[in-house]
Amino acid sequence: MTQVQMLITIAMCVIGTMLTRFLPFMVFPSGKPVPKYVQYLGKALPGAALGLLVIYCFKGVDILSGSHGLPELISLAVITALHLWRRNMLLSVGAGTAAYMMLVNFVFK
Repeated sequence: MTQVQMLITIAMCVIGTMLTRFLPFMVFPSGKPVPKYVQYLGKALPGAALGLLVIYCFKGVDILSGSHGLPELISLAVITALHLWRRNMLLSVGAGTAAYMMLVNFVFK
């Protein structure tokens, strides 16, 4: 990349970041109520995103060979238990990912 291309790329990243940060405050000012469909999306999308991640993670699992999907199932159990216990999606997904990586790299080589 030339220096001009690098500057343009950096400028586009800055504009994109600023737009995603400021746009919600411009579209939904503090004095007005948030529309019902936006409230619904705020409640429905985190679960939908987690469901997509689960489907994506299990799509390539072959239960007839290798570790038979045990690392994936153990990690799913860790995620489920932590989420039921703490109700913190970041903790659940982070700990589940760490558990999966440790299982794949150290236990089920």
